[in-house]
Amino acid sequence: MNKNVIFAVALVILVVVAGLQAVQLTALKSKLASGGVNLKTGSSSSNTNVQTTNSQASLDNLPQMVGGC
Repeated sequence: MNKNVIFAVALVILVVVAGLQAVQLTALKSKLASGGVNLKTGSSSSNTNVQTTNSQASLDNLPQMVGGC
């Protein structure tokens, strides 16, 4: 098969995929504008516990660097 034909087919596939993504993005934008999308996050983020500590204490607990910088 000719090398130029392969490049042309690959280019056509990329253009088609980009077109499909543009259509999907337009549909998503219209859903967001109309309020049809629920923007709640997953349950995993609500179960995350964040502990606030002193920055100096957290730096003291870090292991020593091995090699490199």
